[in-house]
Amino acid sequence: MSYQALARKWRPRRFSELVGQEHVVRALTHALDSGRLHHAFLFTGTRGVGKTTIARIFAKSLNCEHGPTSNPCGQCGACVEIDAGRFVDLLEIDAASNTGVDNVRELIENAQYTPTRGRYKVYLIDEVHMLSKAAFNALLKILEEPPPHVKFLLATTDPQKLLVTVLSRCIKFNLKRLTPEQIGGQMRHILGAEGIAFDDEGVDVLARAADGSLRDGLSLLDQAIAHGGGALHAHEVHAMLGTVERAKVRVLLDILANGDGAALLDEIERIAGFSPDFAQVLDELAGLLHRVQLLQLVPAAAAEDDAELLALSGRIPAQDVQLWYQMAITGRRDLSLAPTPRVGFEMALLRMLAFAPAGAGTSARAAASAMPVTARPTPVAPPSRTVAEAPRAARPASAALATAPVSRPAPEAFRPEPPAAPPSRPQVAEPPRAAAPVEVLPSDWASLIERAELRGPVGQLASNATLIAVEDSVVRLALAPAYEHLAHGLMVETLEQRLGAALGYAVKIRFERARTGAETPAEQRARADSERLAAAEQSVQGDPVVQSLLDTFGARVVPGSVRPTQS
Repeated sequence: MSYQALARKWRPRRFSELVGQEHVVRALTHALDSGRLHHAFLFTGTRGVGKTTIARIFAKSLNCEHGPTSNPCGQCGACVEIDAGRFVDLLEIDAASNTGVDNVRELIENAQYTPTRGRYKVYLIDEVHMLSKAAFNALLKILEEPPPHVKFLLATTDPQKLLVTVLSRCIKFNLKRLTPEQIGGQMRHILGAEGIAFDDEGVDVLARAADGSLRDGLSLLDQAIAHGGGALHAHEVHAMLGTVERAKVRVLLDILANGDGAALLDEIERIAGFSPDFAQVLDELAGLLHRVQLLQLVPAAAAEDDAELLALSGRIPAQDVQLWYQMAITGRRDLSLAPTPRVGFEMALLRMLAFAPAGAGTSARAAASAMPVTARPTPVAPPSRTVAEAPRAARPASAALATAPVSRPAPEAFRPEPPAAPPSRPQVAEPPRAAAPVEVLPSDWASLIERAELRGPVGQLASNATLIAVEDSVVRLALAPAYEHLAHGLMVETLEQRLGAALGYAVKIRFERARTGAETPAEQRARADSERLAAAEQSVQGDPVVQSLLDTFGARVVPGSVRPTQS
């Protein structure tokens, strides 16, 4: 028996077998079960989302010997013949090759005759937008007043080209593009039923490459199985599609976090050796940055148990993740403008390196110091107009200084000496054991957080806790109930390793309920910021020059525009 393509073999034969399009299935099912059947239906949507499949199942539901029913038996003569494509009362017409008015007139003449085998004569017109204007006009009358035994099922990928008079005579269903999760789920079901070995990354890559079309996805699946010699493995799928494995993209982000320019160029050279689609590599990098940002800002929504990704989220400041994400999607958009795709890809990553975090590796700092003075980027705080209506020349220097927003770098703190050369994939080293623990007081907690370089979700956990005591290498922390969701296994383990490295001996964390009266470092910072802001606003309001501008020119201080100067 000849081989049958997966897209044909696994084509749904019942509404319950359809993937996605629940809104369409629900409407058609209710119409069939209640007997409220319109005479013309229009199915729109991109290729491979189920337009023709739904129309055939609907035709089978109408003509099943046990129907009309929303659940055709699939065994009677009508169901079997429709599945085989030889049912005489289901007429499938390709409007792309039958565009003329004569074809439509022939259809209208045949529609007057009663069905030969079934209950209804069903006309399935595919790509109906390809009909000529004259053909549409000929079709209008029968669409409005068809014989009671006729149903019209129209399908199109371009509904914008249909006449409004045709649209008004049909019930319209817009079919959605399928999500990668829906396509990947169906692929896993098919691979399991076919007994074909696969790995999850290979399926995920194919599901994304399908671009919302299940038919395209199953065609790619057929190709990938043939390419892999009867199995589906990620490296074979990447080789077939010219894409890059996720592990290599993670290496890129790891190198960017280290600020190592030489290692970055080496890794780009290795990736270029696979002749990849560089736009896809930037897509993967943007997706990875999205997962890192979720871990940093909404840990509960991220649901990640990846220790390596968690470590990355603690090394890259949240604002830099946002910046790099924007650079990734902008670089992808501009690839067609670059001299070559590789140059565009390389420049996008070098742009990220140029905006490396303040705590990046020594390579980035060395590269920055080697740049000519005129080439170094100098961050400039944007000016803020405190007195909106006052002329710029009349504003005193004191008021400008008091109101101009400035960036606030993290306070300098003791940092252990870095290794001579950062490893390509740094791991948090096991802290050395000291002969006797160093005494740590509760008042030292904020400075200890800085020494341990706690950032991201781990820093959020530490900053919202207070130190009770360090007893026999056990760090007792008081944690408010609102932040207990952060104290899960990987987070606590990372916190223990970072604190141990800063203290010089291994420690264990023990969380207790927060005690009243003790401020956390986060609360201390918030209070200090609030006090400094209040002082700055009071200083501006009490400034005699500002008062003169308010009285003379009717100016006003824009609410929220005053920022304290950097102390």
